[in-house]
Amino acid sequence: MTAVLAQALTLDIPNLSHELVQVVRGRRSGHAICVAIHSTVLGPAAGGCRIAHYADPGAAVADALRLSEAMTGKNALAGLEHGGAKAVVALPTAARPAGAERTALLHDLGDAIESLGGRYIAGPDVGSSPADMSVIGARTSHVCCRPVEDGGSGNSSLHTARGTLAALGAVAEEAFGAAQFAGRTFGVIGLGAVGGHVARLLNRAGARLVVTDIDPAAHHLAEELGATWVDPDDALAMEVDVLVPAALGGLLTACTVPRLRCVAVAGPANNQLDEPATADLLAARGILWAPDVVVSAGGVIHATGVELRQESEERLTARIDGIAVTLRQVFHLARTHRTTPAVAAARLTQDRVRRGPTTTHAMKQER
Repeated sequence: MTAVLAQALTLDIPNLSHELVQVVRGRRSGHAICVAIHSTVLGPAAGGCRIAHYADPGAAVADALRLSEAMTGKNALAGLEHGGAKAVVALPTAARPAGAERTALLHDLGDAIESLGGRYIAGPDVGSSPADMSVIGARTSHVCCRPVEDGGSGNSSLHTARGTLAALGAVAEEAFGAAQFAGRTFGVIGLGAVGGHVARLLNRAGARLVVTDIDPAAHHLAEELGATWVDPDDALAMEVDVLVPAALGGLLTACTVPRLRCVAVAGPANNQLDEPATADLLAARGILWAPDVVVSAGGVIHATGVELRQESEERLTARIDGIAVTLRQVFHLARTHRTTPAVAAARLTQDRVRRGPTTTHAMKQER
């Protein structure tokens, strides 16, 4: 495992500021498990468990480092008393384990999380589900988003979508002068658990929709919503007011930004920029980008609020709606300092982490 970590650290990771990076091989499953804790300054680190195929274990570690750092920003900007972390399991093939093999892997994950003594609170991510959290929970209590019938907060997808809708209102206000969806066209890329909810919420709000997904079965949702369907290969060239990435990250690159035909990009997909410099390319084209660490925070706000803070639904709704307030602040800082929203969000994150947990308490009072 030392060789795996060394390999990862030779990849393009400009700033390694993590508190802990732990790589173990599961004693039951034999799979490489990386837990990366970026920060616990604001409180125990929270982040999902990603189970996916990687070309090599080193690439999985590199992904854990990037994702955990993004979680620090997401939690800080959401006003949560949590740092950022991520667990990544590197599968050797695209086939995901099932049955007893999956249980063994999830128990290995639980042991890795438990060994950290509460510094990391895990939840679902790509390749894992609320039901999986219950299995992990057999080995550790430091887990969120178990099914409601198991005493958890359930699937967080709808709440991520609710936060995305709040963010899109702030984007519409910044880009078009009014936080209205009627008469505007939104291009949703990815109609999975979160993207499907986002499309439905936009439809109810009167927006016109252009949608796509790599799964042809998603056609039925497009038909249900009266949305225009485009081929996934043409998704980035959709002529829309706002492009809404709701699938996997890395969509925005030096090659794809020139293809965009939109005024703004804002969606719940994590790590949309392949590298920080891509934010400058978007700005050079006059395309407003809403940092995904702000847009996608609804799920973690709801899950930690229900399971760790026992907050009321009214309070949680106010917190999720507060995503729009935070995004307006990011846009204001970007305008004031003549920089990109990406830089503004990073500076705001650094400020809130530097000032410590009392910052999140103050934010609660403001909202």
